[in-house]
Amino acid sequence: MHRDSDYQVRRKHLEGLSEGELDKKFWELANQIVKPLVEMAHGHTSPSIERSVLLRLGFDSMSAGVLVKRVEELGLLGHGAGNVLLKLSHAMGTDIQVASEIILTEAGGAKARELFLASEESAE
Repeated sequence: MHRDSDYQVRRKHLEGLSEGELDKKFWELANQIVKPLVEMAHGHTSPSIERSVLLRLGFDSMSAGVLVKRVEELGLLGHGAGNVLLKLSHAMGTDIQVASEIILTEAGGAKARELFLASEESAE
């Protein structure tokens, strides 16, 4: 099968652009293409994805499962389990391992919810 090349016609609108302008145009179009994917990824996660994130943060499989379940119980899974632990660790002035123990307590869960509810209210 032979296809006639229409490259010269399709590139007409790019002819007068400099290398820098072409580079800028490329990144604008690339960002436009991936924007819907990025937006979807921000609002969608799952327990398995969050367990995977925690495994990469150094938690063992059993701990990761327990932590994800706790974050889900707190209604914070959409924020990301790793993000919840990181934010809690910063607020408590501790490392992420200690924050993982704190979040399992009633007071720790309340603190995590407070951190995210406060940030949601300030965003509105």
